[in-house]
Amino acid sequence: MVESLPLSEQVYLGIDLGAESGRVMAGAWNGQAMQVEELHRFPNVPVNVADTLRWDVLRLWGEIQNGLAVAAKRFGDAIVSVGVDTWGVDFVLLTKNGEMLGQPYHYRDARVAGMFEEAFGRVPREEIFGQTGVQFMEINTLYQLLAWQRSHPELLAAADGLLMMPDFFHWCLCGSRVAEFTDTTTSQCFNPIKRVWAWDMLRRFGLPERIFPEVVPPGTELGRLRESVSRRTGLGRIKVVAPPTHDTASAVAAIPTANTGQSDWAYISSGTWSLMGIEAANAVLSERVLQLNFTNEGGIDGTFRLLKNITGLWLVHQCKRAFEARGQNLDYAELTRLAEAAAGPHAIINPDDPRLANPPDMPAAMQAICRESNQPVPQSEGALVRCALESMAAKYGAVLAGLEEVAGHRIEVIHVVGGGSRNPLLNQLAANRCGRRMVAGPVETTVLGNVLSQARAAGELKSLAQMRQVVRASTELRVFEPRH
Repeated sequence: MVESLPLSEQVYLGIDLGAESGRVMAGAWNGQAMQVEELHRFPNVPVNVADTLRWDVLRLWGEIQNGLAVAAKRFGDAIVSVGVDTWGVDFVLLTKNGEMLGQPYHYRDARVAGMFEEAFGRVPREEIFGQTGVQFMEINTLYQLLAWQRSHPELLAAADGLLMMPDFFHWCLCGSRVAEFTDTTTSQCFNPIKRVWAWDMLRRFGLPERIFPEVVPPGTELGRLRESVSRRTGLGRIKVVAPPTHDTASAVAAIPTANTGQSDWAYISSGTWSLMGIEAANAVLSERVLQLNFTNEGGIDGTFRLLKNITGLWLVHQCKRAFEARGQNLDYAELTRLAEAAAGPHAIINPDDPRLANPPDMPAAMQAICRESNQPVPQSEGALVRCALESMAAKYGAVLAGLEEVAGHRIEVIHVVGGGSRNPLLNQLAANRCGRRMVAGPVETTVLGNVLSQARAAGELKSLAQMRQVVRASTELRVFEPRH
């Protein structure tokens, strides 16, 4: 990422919302390379309200408008369009007149605990997978809706529309009330074979059909910026274009592979979550995929991301927060240095252990699991972070074996993108555990996928392969070879 972009003939704005922070980014296109610049960053912190965990979407929308105002002053008429990507599964319910019903829940809210048992009692697990092809996680939209049905049936009855998070912010921008394909597929409410909502399953659960909107592909022009937003931010009535709105879908669209259309490469989108998978032409709903608890999520050009959601740097983030509460203010670079220097042997735990989902004290939770499994119990900050990184790398190795089994062939190279690609220790541990070359970078893959998709929608790029060629020309990559 460059610190300051020159004025360009074309600028595309990418609004990138993650689980910890949000950003308004500019992508400057000169016809050959795309340079991105951060214009405005703001925290995305959930709010505890009456023993529930909620997203503060109104504050996020205010911050987005602040960022758009910065963009207007900086680039003016050079701005072509804007698009939003976010995390998956969470949503906003609207009335017919556009009123929000409640403050949206955070996917880590405790109300979904135990929803599997209730759901499978109504529709068997195998049938849910057969209609959706999605990994079973209680945070999925389906189980959140069932929780609404149980605890707030009156609000669900009043709802006229369900908008996934990026769709909600597109509605804020231009008034569109549609669902973009890639984020929709994370909901476990969508049929990837018929490529429509899983209507039969939704009816059996008694969920109101009217709330599920039309599904549109990435690259769809959703409308023009609302006049009120234009007036408030100083932007013109620019186009609002749906990128691949699930952040991992945008990231995969910008994987710097030269082998688009081939299946000899995999990816890890490394951040709070690590999403590891391959790009497939169609969803794979085999019995083995169900056993491995893999998921089929939509990608650009109608592809599917056959992947596994793995708890990622969440473990390190929460350890860091616990260290700070104890007076140890260490940045991520220092924590990585301490982890590299930590003496072995190093414990390996399952990063997806439910006890690590949102514990009050992450180091204590990790230590308890190590103690139960008769492994060395990490005590120091470095040892705890090393345990987290070693555990993530070990999980990558296990998931790689499953991906190769399902694909039926060897994967030769793994691309690591996102914030985790900046962690050299994690990348090397992953190369060692997987026994494969790891190509790290770019960090800003999600934003690049967002703005390059908009440029493609504007006719500047012709294909997914060409988008990825631009990424290779616009960024520097680092290679990690397996050592042992």
